[in-house]
Amino acid sequence: MAKDKKTGYEPLTSIEAITAGLGEVGYISTAQISTAVFLAHGLRKPILIEGPAGVGKTDLAASLGRWLDLPLIRLQCYEGLDEGKALYEWKYGKQLLYTQILKEKLNELLGGADTLAKSLEKLSGFEDLFFSPQFLEARPLLNAMQQKQGSVLLIDEIDKSDEAFEAFLLEVLSDYQVTVPEIGTIRANVPPIVILTSNNVRELGDALKRRCLHLHIGFPDHEREQRIVRARVDGISDSLLGQLVRFVQSVRETDIKKRPSIAETVDWARTLILLHATSLEEDFVRDTLNVLLKHESDIAAISPSIPKMVREATGPDARGRLASGYPDQN
Repeated sequence: MAKDKKTGYEPLTSIEAITAGLGEVGYISTAQISTAVFLAHGLRKPILIEGPAGVGKTDLAASLGRWLDLPLIRLQCYEGLDEGKALYEWKYGKQLLYTQILKEKLNELLGGADTLAKSLEKLSGFEDLFFSPQFLEARPLLNAMQQKQGSVLLIDEIDKSDEAFEAFLLEVLSDYQVTVPEIGTIRANVPPIVILTSNNVRELGDALKRRCLHLHIGFPDHEREQRIVRARVDGISDSLLGQLVRFVQSVRETDIKKRPSIAETVDWARTLILLHATSLEEDFVRDTLNVLLKHESDIAAISPSIPKMVREATGPDARGRLASGYPDQN
């Protein structure tokens, strides 16, 4: 699609266009997801995406970047993340180097200055030089706002950051600008498309939630998960695809520590293709269950039920069955 001359967001013309565009880069969207992206662009609001790990929250941001041909700028949150790591820092090493050069040229620069006042007057211009844009190290937030054609800013796992950082972030994203005391206010050339993700490690503040559009992405239903795997895995037969998706969804219905994510379904599909499997068989499942489940306790819990689950996944009555508890919301 043709892009606007000033921004990279021209293809975001409708919900249907967003769904189709994301599909072109392998992201199988829903009406709910595409609507959130459309509104985020139109209202200039960040999207706060919550949901289990591995359901496509981060991948949505990456897919938007690929589709719109915009840089994806990622800020990975963690406990103790501060303004310097997220917004900007001064290039202290470069400042130190220039200070050394200035020191070596000091006599030459101060030539003719016969009083302290005149010497300080000549040196005052160099003070401003050390705190100019060429010494400013842009971190993800500032970097995203400086992109001339726009960007996709991913603030990943915001729930792992401290409440103080959450409040700071709210201020920055309210006007898409930042004030550097030594330089002045730097405004976004084109406000970025901002996506925040949360795995619900802690409850986020109401102020941040009010500022954002809320989107929950859960585990997909049977049909959408098949489409996702089909888009990511080449050469898988319809029969094997249906069987493995039914098996995965039945695993998610069980009481285990970590339910398999979409990414793990895709990895398992690639594993079965690599092993030349044409149908889901009990031996294949037992030998490769560690690809699907990441905790030994979960593997042990599932193992006694594998024969029954394989029969149900490969049987004629299982076709199109939804995983209870994870209905499609659209």
